[in-house]
Amino acid sequence: MKKLIYNKVDKTMITHLKRVEFYGKIHVVTSADEAERAVDFLLSQPLLGFDTETRPAFVKGVNYKCSLLQVSTRTDCFLFRLNTIGLCPAVVRLLGDVEVTKVGLAWNNDILSLKRLGSFNPGRFIDLQDMVRELGIEDQSLVKIYANLFGERISKAERLSNWERGELKESQQLYAAIDAWACVRIYNEVQRLLATGDYELVVRSDEDNLNSHNETSLS
Repeated sequence: MKKLIYNKVDKTMITHLKRVEFYGKIHVVTSADEAERAVDFLLSQPLLGFDTETRPAFVKGVNYKCSLLQVSTRTDCFLFRLNTIGLCPAVVRLLGDVEVTKVGLAWNNDILSLKRLGSFNPGRFIDLQDMVRELGIEDQSLVKIYANLFGERISKAERLSNWERGELKESQQLYAAIDAWACVRIYNEVQRLLATGDYELVVRSDEDNLNSHNETSLS
């Protein structure tokens, strides 16, 4: 039986899905030396998922620089605390690498945010928003894309938390890790579906009732 995916997903349906869990290892990077070791490991891997976080500003005219860079493999996620170590040489080396496959969502926005910290030449990155369009998925958010492909819900509860606090809470670390790790899972699944054709696209218009009580999952 082919996997059902949808061109559009209603966010109200997502609230009923099982919450995503991350069972990998999380490594918090707080020094240039740690960053060098982390980047050596990451650049030995075949695929990396990327994301960033910035401290939210609740006062008009106040803006903060990028606080965190998350980089994940299938099993390990490294949280580079850029508010502490800045755009150190190891991070620049990682961002400029052109050999390892690197994926993110709306990554151009993250690049602009990172460039506020310093100059670097971005290496080759693949944007998942472009990839999922090849399947016919029109949604652009990580939450909707992940729910569509895996039938699980990514919590955004920590999105507006303080990413510059002295020590990240466990819930912040998990949130940040999941966003980067989810990019790896999405890339692998899209590659599989494109290679095998093992999916069926259900096209829904904006007028369709996406909250049918008969539907209990998205995949």
